[in-house]
Amino acid sequence: MITHAARWMARSMVGRSGAVAALLASAGVCSVALGGPGCRELPRLDADGTAVMEVAEVSAPVSDPWPTNSGKIDHSKALTTIVFGSCARSDRPQEIWEMINSAKPELFLFIGDNVYVDIPNRNPGAADFAPKYAELAAFEGYQKLRDSCPILVTWDDHDYGLNDAGKEWQHKGHAQQQILGFFGEPEGSPRWERDGIYASYVTGPEGKRVQVIMLDTRFNRDTLDRVPGERPRGRGPYVATTDTSKSMLGQKQWEWLERVLSEPADVRILGSSIQVVADEHGYETWGNMPHERQRLYDLIAKTGANGLVAISGDRHLMEISVERQGVPYPIWDFTSSGFNWGSGEVSDPNQHRVGPVLRQPNFGVIRIDWEKADPEILLEGRGDKGQVLTSATVKLSELKAKPAPAQ
Repeated sequence: MITHAARWMARSMVGRSGAVAALLASAGVCSVALGGPGCRELPRLDADGTAVMEVAEVSAPVSDPWPTNSGKIDHSKALTTIVFGSCARSDRPQEIWEMINSAKPELFLFIGDNVYVDIPNRNPGAADFAPKYAELAAFEGYQKLRDSCPILVTWDDHDYGLNDAGKEWQHKGHAQQQILGFFGEPEGSPRWERDGIYASYVTGPEGKRVQVIMLDTRFNRDTLDRVPGERPRGRGPYVATTDTSKSMLGQKQWEWLERVLSEPADVRILGSSIQVVADEHGYETWGNMPHERQRLYDLIAKTGANGLVAISGDRHLMEISVERQGVPYPIWDFTSSGFNWGSGEVSDPNQHRVGPVLRQPNFGVIRIDWEKADPEILLEGRGDKGQVLTSATVKLSELKAKPAPAQ
């Protein structure tokens, strides 16, 4: 079903690919270059013999507009190297950018606490946002990355504006304008008007298509249930709620997520600022709302969204977790946090952990090997010297829902 269409006369658009892209983006048709993934070209002749092209969106949304102020991506090529990370305090050195750039990312995902608006001012106002983004922009390593590859973002609490904040945060609208403006969200993008900054991006040729879904776990998140009385030593202040009316994403984002998970893709990276799988530590996690996490797992099954791997931040540590119970296939959650936080011992329990848990500056690398008969996704955690700290390899064939048993 064609939901949007754009047409133009070829003779009037020669050499004006930028204008074409802007027209398509404003119409909500397609965010990538002409002929990019998710677009279908329908050439024909007009009544006067002028060549006319229609670009139709087969299902909405296909992809949100890509940022305008960072490096470009070739949508005709298979994506093989994605780098991600979180928790970057701008009042401390950010030497890790050198190692991130040396990994030669084709795409970088900033998944929250990209700046710390509420440090040192623990009661920030609207005026506290812009200076923090200016500090980030001043780092030469960040500038080099920005110029070399696209940067896609979501936020966590500190760039949202306040520690552990949810839908009650009074400056959330201003925070939305600040983050989208800084990272080059195109004019006319639906992201400016959404109830949050959630977005989905698609790149790559058919058969090697990658979808990146960036969730917003702040804008519509209900309040979390706290530990009654004194909390256990070494644990966070939150417990799993039994109130199934509470939402992590809000209804509009859930409806949107069902649409984008229904889109065709071979590999899907689900960006969640908070951990999806790990839930025993008592801090922020999808486990604070078990019914919402199960809703996520059930939605993956319902939409047939194979090939999904989650990435997360927030915790100032690095670990890889996997859930194998109550899910359509193993759900991997690769946590990388943060860029310039100190080292130390970690005592957090996590029955789902695969490999070590580390607290030292780190970033994550995702490599996709499309050339193998059964393509593989390598999850590789690296330190601030570029050293490999932890890794796991996932075969794409393992990330497929099992067929429902015959009745």
